Amino acid sequence: MRRFIHLAGAAFLALASSAQAQTPEQLADAALRAAPVWDGHNDVPEQLRDRRNNMIADFDFRDTSGTADAAKGKAAMQTDLNRLRRGRVGAQFWSVYVDSRLPGPQAVQATLEQIDVTRRLIARYPADLQLALSAADVDKAMRAGKIASLMGMEGGQSIGGSLAVLRQMYALGARYMTLAHFTNTAWADSATDKPEHNGLTPFGKDVVREMQRLGMLVDLSHVAEKTMMDALDVARAPVIFSHSGAAAVASHPRNVPDAVLDRVKTNGGIVMVVTLPAYVSDEVRVWGNRRDAEKARLDSYFPGNPAAAKAGLEAWLAANPAPRATIGQLADHVDHIAKRIGADHVGIGGDYDGIASTVEGMDDVSGYPALFAELARRGYSQSDLEKIASRNMARVLRAAEAYAEAQRGVPPIENPTTF
Repeated sequence: MRRFIHLAGAAFLALASSAQAQTPEQLADAALRAAPVWDGHNDVPEQLRDRRNNMIADFDFRDTSGTADAAKGKAAMQTDLNRLRRGRVGAQFWSVYVDSRLPGPQAVQATLEQIDVTRRLIARYPADLQLALSAADVDKAMRAGKIASLMGMEGGQSIGGSLAVLRQMYALGARYMTLAHFTNTAWADSATDKPEHNGLTPFGKDVVREMQRLGMLVDLSHVAEKTMMDALDVARAPVIFSHSGAAAVASHPRNVPDAVLDRVKTNGGIVMVVTLPAYVSDEVRVWGNRRDAEKARLDSYFPGNPAAAKAGLEAWLAANPAPRATIGQLADHVDHIAKRIGADHVGIGGDYDGIASTVEGMDDVSGYPALFAELARRGYSQSDLEKIASRNMARVLRAAEAYAEAQRGVPPIENPTTF
């Protein structure tokens, strides 16, 4: 009888414990309350330039759901304050991207204008946004319930080949720079352009050294594998990939090969997983290539008859609907990186408002809790979810700042003026 009572009691305790266990959604919620998302890349500043010529006096960033413009072929924006709050975003790197094909002086001017409009946007919403220039600033903003707002330059064209300009961009608040974008710079090879430098030139290596001397994060998203390797050879502080996936999961050249992942672990850096479907899913990428090939075929077949070419492409699209990347596939990238080099080296870099299509179920910045619930479903602990959300990025920035502090007595690297 006593054994029966003991077994019954044990069964009751097991049932009670099961009833109290957290669902994946509850675990994700607890993690994001403790450590809100620190997103590595968002292109709202680009949208302000393209849609509004940086005129924001009557721009309502609380709700941008009504910003679609069918006449100009523009969908509604993917980011606003309301959806950032629903997405549990506590810190954001705003990308001050400018077109990588701009000549040097124009690229510098345009980057300055993007820094200006970003700072003006942050200043307009002091109850929600707070400019952050350091990891301590991010902590302070999060504790105050505000979204810490940092800036990153996307593409080395932004400095016009000048380390003096690089230093001034840092002084204005830029806290990372992507070494190249879709095209090569004069000193760094891009992942999506024909190689011309075999990675980084000697000047490109000096750019990395000077960035780290300042405390500016070296961003290796968008660059060729050899550029990644060259930068890691030079780096003495952690580097970041602000918005990239794992090449072993989806083979787009923008993603990070395993050999580079291994060096990121040694370096102490972070790969912030991107949501752009063609980088998340090989099926989406292959479909896009087929669509582009069909468009080129139709344009060639109907020269001088664009209406026929357009009709033909519409018929092809109707017969070949686009696949959607899934949250599960996005989580596969997190899984691969975490299993290969550890959960300490994973973050999130959505690329929202820089992407035309989205992962199913994550159509805007409000979707991050769904990804974290999927990760919880896969067995990630609350501690690891907190690391992925923001603690890893905080560690990386603090390490970059500590390295810069140790280099305080080292003089700036000089390069000669060119005009």
